Amino acid sequence: MKKIGFLSFGHWSPSVQSQTRSAADALLQSIDLAVAAEELGADGAYFRVHHFARQLASPFPLLAAIGAKTSRIEIGTAVIDMRYENPLYMAEDAGAADLIAGGRLQLGLSRGSPEQVIDGWRYFGYAPAEGETDADMARRHTEVLLGVLKGNGFAQPNPRPMFQNPPGLLRPEPYSEGLRDRIWWGAATNATAEWAAKLGMNLQSSTLKFDESGKPLHIQQADQIRAFRNAWKKAGHPREPRVSVSRSIFALMDDRDRAYFGHGESEDQFGDIEPGTRAVFGRSYAAEPDRLVEELKHDEAIAEADTLLLTVPNQLGVDYNVHVIEAILKYVAPALGWR
Repeated sequence: MKKIGFLSFGHWSPSVQSQTRSAADALLQSIDLAVAAEELGADGAYFRVHHFARQLASPFPLLAAIGAKTSRIEIGTAVIDMRYENPLYMAEDAGAADLIAGGRLQLGLSRGSPEQVIDGWRYFGYAPAEGETDADMARRHTEVLLGVLKGNGFAQPNPRPMFQNPPGLLRPEPYSEGLRDRIWWGAATNATAEWAAKLGMNLQSSTLKFDESGKPLHIQQADQIRAFRNAWKKAGHPREPRVSVSRSIFALMDDRDRAYFGHGESEDQFGDIEPGTRAVFGRSYAAEPDRLVEELKHDEAIAEADTLLLTVPNQLGVDYNVHVIEAILKYVAPALGWR
């Protein structure tokens, strides 16, 4: 394990129990948490993107703001649903955010998961082509984005432009060199992990995966990671790939931790994430640091990955989440040799 970051869904609720009661709270507290995580020595600040929900949605203004207020921490997504995305406009937004951050953007993409509305991407103006599924459309959008991020010109310039053009065909601007190598795919199956490897994307594996063997999540993820690495090697890419896994891990340090998370053993759960699709949902880890260390030693997927993303309960507020991250960095990670 080389890097440890946090992953926030950016939930907000007007409930009196929530410390994050509005969209503005969710955005501003996300910036504050990223700044604090950098000061703690964490390696990454990652955010999930959902539409039609009281959660974080359009990621690039947030990522750019964090990039402007930090200097070292990686800034990323886990993940952006590519069914909703215009790849060329996305390339412009991503290029701008990456330049503001000084080349620290790590963009996780995926085919998406069930959303708050039925076929929500249709309201954004997208529809699968004839013979495509919505998952096919997401992968097509992704392949277009990857092509644009190579930086080659492809658009015919106006012979009488308002402003002088560089010679040759044009590309979307601003362009950020190196961003193409910092694109990740959130794979729910072994097959899509292998597809991502062939295209030269890094791999993100979350706390949810389609059930392909009936085995515990961490074992299925470890198998997925090995399949990804084998496909990467066969593809002959010159660089080493990166792999992240997400986990809910809480060190029980005080009465607050025990009140929130000290409610006994947690186990993987199996169920249908959408009609006809069985999935495995990963367990949460919550225990005193010494016991956490022993439990996490047996997580095969964490052992296979180079990056761990800690899912944080953002509605409990910035201060509490700083406490959660700090406890893992100080009392759990060193004992496991993660850093």
